[in-house]
Amino acid sequence: MTTAPDLSAVFSALCVEAGFCLHPKGEAKVRVALEKGLDAATKAVFEAEGVDYMSATGDERRAVRDCIKAHLPKE
Repeated sequence: MTTAPDLSAVFSALCVEAGFCLHPKGEAKVRVALEKGLDAATKAVFEAEGVDYMSATGDERRAVRDCIKAHLPKE
């Protein structure tokens, strides 16, 4: 049985560094999306906060993606 990785550092960094402080349901959506890759997880962050992904600037999308990538637990 595999355990889910601890993503608390990811969610904490998203809140502090990118301004996306997700509620538990939003975090769950990002966890599921992360299995599909960083781009899917990035989109899930915006959706969980009710922000239109396509209307966000490239800098905002890149900041969220880079934040997720930088704080993922090392395997």
